Amino acid sequence: MATVSPTPLLKDELDIVIPTIRNLDFLEMWRPFFQPYHLIIVQDGDPSKVIKVPEGFDYELYNRNDINRILGPKASCISFKDSACRCFGYMVSKKKYIYTIDDDCFVAKDPSGKDINALEQHIKNLLCPSTPFFFNTLYDPYRDGADFVRGYPFSLREGVPTAVSHGLWLNIPDYDAPTQLVKPLERNTRYVDAVMTIPKGTLFPMCGMNLGFNRDLIGPAMYFGLMGDGQPIGRYDDMWAGWCIKVICDHLGLGVKTGLPYIWHSKASNPFVNLKKEYKGIYWQEELIPFFQSVTLPKDCTTVQKCYIEISKQVKAKLGKVDDYFNKLADAMVTWIEAWDELNPSGAKSAELPNGAAK
Repeated sequence: MATVSPTPLLKDELDIVIPTIRNLDFLEMWRPFFQPYHLIIVQDGDPSKVIKVPEGFDYELYNRNDINRILGPKASCISFKDSACRCFGYMVSKKKYIYTIDDDCFVAKDPSGKDINALEQHIKNLLCPSTPFFFNTLYDPYRDGADFVRGYPFSLREGVPTAVSHGLWLNIPDYDAPTQLVKPLERNTRYVDAVMTIPKGTLFPMCGMNLGFNRDLIGPAMYFGLMGDGQPIGRYDDMWAGWCIKVICDHLGLGVKTGLPYIWHSKASNPFVNLKKEYKGIYWQEELIPFFQSVTLPKDCTTVQKCYIEISKQVKAKLGKVDDYFNKLADAMVTWIEAWDELNPSGAKSAELPNGAAK
């Protein structure tokens, strides 16, 4: 007798955002997990190229012409010829949660050989609290078979809402070009069965290829910057968003988790092409990290939008002198927020958190 499959978690509350320049055959492998959900496909590059999507998926597809039509002059804040264009999908979504994945990422297997339902694990991460204010040595205390260890303050055991779930990858690691060049054959075969909250005050390198987030809590800060065509830098789009969201989550009392789930990253990008895109970023990041470590947000920044605008001002004031690019980026950050609020009018009044504390 056929078993009735359970209703997928958050079926009507989550969009899957995929940036692509090619036919989406990779979705066949994800069909058992993704088919119940709505997909937002952001087509990069030549808008006249027809992208084929396998039968049976519920999706909307946006190309550059659509982005220009919907955002008008504000479309200038959306990167072109770079996977950073995916953040347009976050902006047009009307759902509470987003999962974003690259088109060279396949279903990974856990050590027992079972297919990993990455989306389900991200949803579990997002639906249970985070513990950014005190580290639990048993990693995620809310998991089955785990709890808070001796000496963990009871006043902090309720945790805070989780805004971001950062997943990892087996096979091709997410390396920068110099590391790729010196370790061309390196593959990640280590499956670590753990999820942890990144502590308050700690930045991390966010990878956008396997990422879930609560759009209501942190969406307006998930801007993947000005990258790619016409810009002096690429491959720092997700990093930029990660540094911004972490500073804002720390300020608003929200959590970021990293660890499970794994996907199988199938294709190493060309390290020489990557080096060209990353060169300035590798150089600039030595200034960017101290900048983000020292960003402070005033108490009256009680919404993500207010926090983000404040960061943009500090980017202009402190990073503008590193390179004029950061003045352009700061302006684009403001344009992004204006466009977000136009497309999400209720989000413009997004829940104010009293004194920067989570409800």
